[in-house]
Amino acid sequence: MNNETSVESAKNLNGVIKFDAAQIHSHLDTVVRTSVEETLNKLLDEEADRLCNAARYEHSDSRADSRAGHYTRKLHVKAGEINIKIPKLRKTTFETAIIERYKRRESSIEEAMIQRYLAGVSVRRVEDITEALWGTRVSPATVSEMNKKIYSQIELWRNRPLTGKYAYVYLDGIYLKRSWGGEVRNIAVLVAVGVDEHGFREILGICEGIKEDQESWRNFLRHLKQRGLTGVQLVISDKCLGLVETLGEFFADARWQRCMVHFYRNVFSCVPNDKVKEVAGMLKAIHAQESRESALVKATDVVEKLKSMRLGKASEVVQDGIAETLSYYYFPREHWLRIRTNNMLERIMKEIRRRTRVVGSFPDGNSALMLSAARLRHIAGTKWSTACYLNMKRLEEHVKIEGVAMVG
Repeated sequence: MNNETSVESAKNLNGVIKFDAAQIHSHLDTVVRTSVEETLNKLLDEEADRLCNAARYEHSDSRADSRAGHYTRKLHVKAGEINIKIPKLRKTTFETAIIERYKRRESSIEEAMIQRYLAGVSVRRVEDITEALWGTRVSPATVSEMNKKIYSQIELWRNRPLTGKYAYVYLDGIYLKRSWGGEVRNIAVLVAVGVDEHGFREILGICEGIKEDQESWRNFLRHLKQRGLTGVQLVISDKCLGLVETLGEFFADARWQRCMVHFYRNVFSCVPNDKVKEVAGMLKAIHAQESRESALVKATDVVEKLKSMRLGKASEVVQDGIAETLSYYYFPREHWLRIRTNNMLERIMKEIRRRTRVVGSFPDGNSALMLSAARLRHIAGTKWSTACYLNMKRLEEHVKIEGVAMVG
């Protein structure tokens, strides 16, 4: 009897207590948004106090700055949109890691959006991805407009004027796949990185080339020159087809440094596997010399040694090309390690390869260029470009001592 009563009571209570899941989620999102908004604004105020060396309205002799109000910026989080109040200071520009992280996220999302379209993702899936990225869902029309905006921003960045002087310029190209009349063909993307007069690296430009030939390099160098590239004293690159012949047309006073690592690879291609280690030690001995003259003397000894080892082809490669790898000796000793190879740019090209591999074959050359440029633009916005790469005062001192005129 008691069991029947309990069952009946349970039936009567069924449906009395109901949970509105949507309302609960909405309430939780509101709580989270409010909490995140209050926390971020408090952190921003504390950071402003630290920069001013005094709290708001505090009278202090040690005060370094004072407040000048604030401006509001919207920030998207998983729980929705929040408003953050960014303080303004009278003397200095207020900078915060929160805003820097937000900028980097925007830059990374640019690549994701471009890559998404190139990979043939459906519009519905596009909306899902943007929701995952931002925490808010956007319409297909909005996505389309955003892509147009991104492409235009990348073009503006790609064609921006180049100011200052860049003593060292690194050049390289990479082949990507594109569809052409039902076939898959190669296209070249050419990239230039420079070191300015303050020793910081800058991505100077990126252009599409039909292939790494003389005409493609000519168009790329003309593009850089027209945008204001000046002060070039040394160009570092592999012995790309057509590049060396073209350099003199645009930078007649600049020297050319053939990448030492690429040169080694060329020599090793003519050497049996069991002798590569020995030959590598011989080549390194050439570039370990104290001067260009002693390096050339050592190179002569290496050529004779290779001949005695019956490595005639390798000896010819060394004899014909070793002088092209010794141009760095004309520049400050402190710079040698970083200007005798193209390794710095090689790492960037590997990053482009990594980001474009998922696409496979591009629908056209412009698509390949845009995604590659988006990756470079993202790299340019990281610590890569804010870390001093070389002390250029050494070059100024070297020029004064050697009595060599700076290239204008």
